[in-house]
Amino acid sequence: MLTGFLDAVFNGISIGSVLLIAALGLAIIFGLMGVINMAHGELMMFGAYTTFVVQNGCKQLGGFWFEIYIFLALIIAFIFTAFIGLILERGVIRYLYGRPLETLLATWGVSLIFQQFVRSANLVLVIGLVLFSLLFFGGLWFLNSRTNLERIRNWVVWVVLLLSLGITTATCNLLSQTYQLAVTKPWFGAQNVDVTAPSWLQTGISLGGVQLPFARLFIIALTIICVVGIYLFLQRSSWGLRIRAVTQKRSMSACLGIPTQKVDAITFALGSGLAGVAGCAISLLGSVGPNTGQNYIIDTFMVVVVGGVGNLAGTIVAALGIGTANFLIGSGTLALLLTPVKPLADLLTFFATTSMAKVMVFMLIILFLQWKPAGIFPQKGRSVDV
Repeated sequence: MLTGFLDAVFNGISIGSVLLIAALGLAIIFGLMGVINMAHGELMMFGAYTTFVVQNGCKQLGGFWFEIYIFLALIIAFIFTAFIGLILERGVIRYLYGRPLETLLATWGVSLIFQQFVRSANLVLVIGLVLFSLLFFGGLWFLNSRTNLERIRNWVVWVVLLLSLGITTATCNLLSQTYQLAVTKPWFGAQNVDVTAPSWLQTGISLGGVQLPFARLFIIALTIICVVGIYLFLQRSSWGLRIRAVTQKRSMSACLGIPTQKVDAITFALGSGLAGVAGCAISLLGSVGPNTGQNYIIDTFMVVVVGGVGNLAGTIVAALGIGTANFLIGSGTLALLLTPVKPLADLLTFFATTSMAKVMVFMLIILFLQWKPAGIFPQKGRSVDV
């Protein structure tokens, strides 16, 4: 029984490690900008799909590349999702600061768009998006740099928008009719895809009768590296100092010459990149699909709230605690340990499924927040008054 308990704790810690990587980015974004990013789960999904694509590419190259593809996938997933996060912040979020409800609704809409994009993505769609972006944003930039359009700006935007849509639609229709299914077949579709771990991650070691898979040990090690990296970045780098200053007092930081808008963009990109790394770790635990991010987003938000908004130590404690509690309850391990206490064991047996375990953990979190509404480690200082 003790072996089973230790095994469950280890598996729970590995799940909590994934939550921690994702929650690190969310905690930084939420703590700095007060933005509730409902598309954070989809950024994790993009990281998982990036791992799948890199895996397929390295598999074609041969044995050595396949054995190291996970490291390439981590780097590419971070850069790709950070870039998406930067575009999202510059294109949507920056216009909604100080309006939390509108931000929540906007990012929820973006999350639905991202899910449908993954289901429908094909060569024609990608070409259309790139062409439209080049025509629309490039056209506006060219006209703004050449002439003074302040008086007729709205008309210019509409004209450029309609022309860009028309040219893009005509181009996509021509490609579809010329090449038919060759460019219109979805790349991923609605079905889940599987990511195969390198051979050195497919085994494990036995320690005291507890089986420790290398894949989960790798996730825990990756989490430690991310936590240490974020800590060093925030505490030792010049941009980390600027981020902490803006978090404490935005108006005073702006008066001292800190570019708060650039800090917001870098912070959002960093948080999004960490979501991509979390998605890469998720791909090692199971199949990847358009709804992958939705399976983790609620738990990730709970980690941020329970730990204390913007607090690194609280995020670590909350992530490991929620991940371990979910697995102990959902796997039935806790019910077996409490078999002598029959009423409590029967209650835990009722919740001994993955979905019901989430319900019980959520209820426990609600009770905890009634006791400590600001989380385990509440914010102190000026930021509390903002």
